[in-house]
Amino acid sequence: MKDIRATTILAVRKDGRAVMAGDGQVTLGDTIMKHKANKVRPMYDDQVLVGFAGAAADAFNLFERLEGKLEEYRGNLTRAAVELAKDWRTDRILRRLEALLLAMDEEHTLIISGTGDVIEPDEAVAAIGSGGPYALAAAQALVKHSPLDAKTIAMESMKIAASICLYTNEQIIVHELQP
Repeated sequence: MKDIRATTILAVRKDGRAVMAGDGQVTLGDTIMKHKANKVRPMYDDQVLVGFAGAAADAFNLFERLEGKLEEYRGNLTRAAVELAKDWRTDRILRRLEALLLAMDEEHTLIISGTGDVIEPDEAVAAIGSGGPYALAAAQALVKHSPLDAKTIAMESMKIAASICLYTNEQIIVHELQP
């Protein structure tokens, strides 16, 4: 799979709160095509948040498939993610999709890839996309060493990523799961 560029998606958990943030930049080659895209969306009656990095058309296809799996497995995110990853890896057409998904529910945060990976990070934060490593590092430090809440940590970490990554902007949208 090619390096996934052109976005940053970040999930943060702290003090019983779970949020996911995404920037709004859409990049085609070296040109910014859009500033305010929404790359994070709620699913399964607002009990799951999912964000994507990679080709938008591919991600929307995967969103639909994950939503179907969530319905099929009654909101069990882990089971839905594993089943989606199996399909994604083995289906000839799906295998060509170039995107990563970051999904979270009240209990789990998962990174789902087309190589069949479903990874649950050890930390309270996870990130994907070209600015992901920057947002991840900032969020890990803020979770551990600040009194900030999850939403503020997500915003500040995304701003840091946007100040470093060419493919990330400060048009940040944050979604929060309601406990």
